[in-house]
Amino acid sequence: MGRMTWELFFDILLDALKDSGIVFAFVFLFHVILSFIETPVSNFLIKRKKSSPVFGALFGLVPQCGTSVIAADLYIKRYITIGSVIAVFLSCSDEALIVLLEAWNEKTLMIFPLIGLKLVTGIVVGLLIDLFIRKQNIEEVDHIEEEAECHKHHHENTPAHAHLIHPLIHALQILAYVFVINLALGLIIGFVTEEKFSAFMISNRYLAPLFASIIGLIPNCASSILITKLFAEGQLSFGALFAGLLANSGLGLTVLLKDKKTIGKAFIILAICFVIANILGYVTCLVVGF
Repeated sequence: MGRMTWELFFDILLDALKDSGIVFAFVFLFHVILSFIETPVSNFLIKRKKSSPVFGALFGLVPQCGTSVIAADLYIKRYITIGSVIAVFLSCSDEALIVLLEAWNEKTLMIFPLIGLKLVTGIVVGLLIDLFIRKQNIEEVDHIEEEAECHKHHHENTPAHAHLIHPLIHALQILAYVFVINLALGLIIGFVTEEKFSAFMISNRYLAPLFASIIGLIPNCASSILITKLFAEGQLSFGALFAGLLANSGLGLTVLLKDKKTIGKAFIILAICFVIANILGYVTCLVVGF
């Protein structure tokens, strides 16, 4: 490797460490809090399972990589429905909103329609998915009380384990997996370079929503940052940005893929997000232009 290539590698390594560390802190803190309020939270979700995609879509608006990870984790534990996790995936934008704010130009104002469209999309699609597979969701959610009770009984004599050790171990497991994914995909994106991707998008503007959504599928914060930077610099249309960010579910997808129980459903969720992203991305392009 040349000097500049090593510099690029260490920049990507540091970014992977930083992004993974943020996710670790977010996941650890969330699970520490959840360990104290697990039963009330599970009861809340059970009573409001029909409207849980609304809460999921709102939660997804938090501009943080860890939101989709939390959603995936809760889905694996069967605390939320498949419609809810899809709502989170569609409404989340990783660090896209922060990138738009940092750019602070005329494109920054597009934050408002972007948030609104992603929120509405997440809610509507999430509710429709749950309505379509209502029987499966009811069967899954009905087990929440039983699982929560078993968890409480198992740890009732070990509060340190329940409120500290277990959340820490869980967060460390996710940290290790997320770091490997972040580093590997960061290297791929880093060596392809933003310039080549930008040139390709400009020369293929009618295919931009499709390719933006493909890039969005990459489970890494860098993909949403890259798409948003190109939009902020005027090299990508709003429709392509919308498609890319709808397809982007951050690191949540990797959490579903690493669990044997949800691998099959992870691909179904991925396909749903990808199809919705392209349909709405191209519709938006037809309305506001390519």
